[in-house]
Amino acid sequence: MMRIFTCLTLLVFLAGCIKNNPDPAWLEVNSMTLVSNPALSGAEGQLTQDFRDVWVYIDDQMLGCFQVPFKIPVLKEGNVNIKIFPAVRNNGISANKMIYPFMNSFEVNATFVKNQTLTLNPVTSYKDNINFWIEDFEDASIKIQEDPNYSVANLFTTSESIMPFNGSTYGKVILNSSDSVWLAYTSDQLAIPKNKACFLEIDYYNTNSFLQGFLAVSALSNKYQDNAGFNKQPPATVKWKKMYIELTELIGNSANDAHFVQAFKANLESGMSESFICIDNVKIVYK
Repeated sequence: MMRIFTCLTLLVFLAGCIKNNPDPAWLEVNSMTLVSNPALSGAEGQLTQDFRDVWVYIDDQMLGCFQVPFKIPVLKEGNVNIKIFPAVRNNGISANKMIYPFMNSFEVNATFVKNQTLTLNPVTSYKDNINFWIEDFEDASIKIQEDPNYSVANLFTTSESIMPFNGSTYGKVILNSSDSVWLAYTSDQLAIPKNKACFLEIDYYNTNSFLQGFLAVSALSNKYQDNAGFNKQPPATVKWKKMYIELTELIGNSANDAHFVQAFKANLESGMSESFICIDNVKIVYK
């Protein structure tokens, strides 16, 4: 909420400044591109992203958060330092736009001139020394396994053409009247440090809603909770989307000896005879 208030206040302030200063310089950003980091040697997997928003700093002063593409007035002239940080909509919530902590900022020294537009197409990459757990469905085995006591639907690998799409294969679950329930877990129990950022990234293409759950496994107990939801998409307009789900607080509230598992579950939508869930590039990213 504070960030929303900050952005609204900034827009009101800029509008007033433009009225009193009719000759600003302009900053235009058309896109944010994710590129590989050579230091990671491909460990970051497929480079899918959804950086629809960026935070902009000029001479280390925050200008605000803006949805790409944008063109904004800047009440500065001459040489400046510009930093642009890719932002994510945490847990898919558009009101919660936060700087993604695993990405390098784009930085450039440039010159603002009154009534002229400075156009930038910033690039970013994952930072060095980041840890990844990835299921991209490109290997023979799948690292997401069904609960044998509960799930009747199964996740399988397919290469059916869905455009646009990264990689050659992805995971798919078909739900129908006989296979109406799906529950699956990541097969590896990860030891992730507390008090450091951790996110789950996932690409999805679905006509059935589903949930992401979080399981903390410790010597004394197993603690599970539903965490984030994925809304169903109409079959006529379904498309690949991406969500960034923060796990930092859940890990911090778990037992000191806990290891962590992600869960995915769904039930066939009421009134539907068949639906599907496709997922890909499932990444747990942490420092």
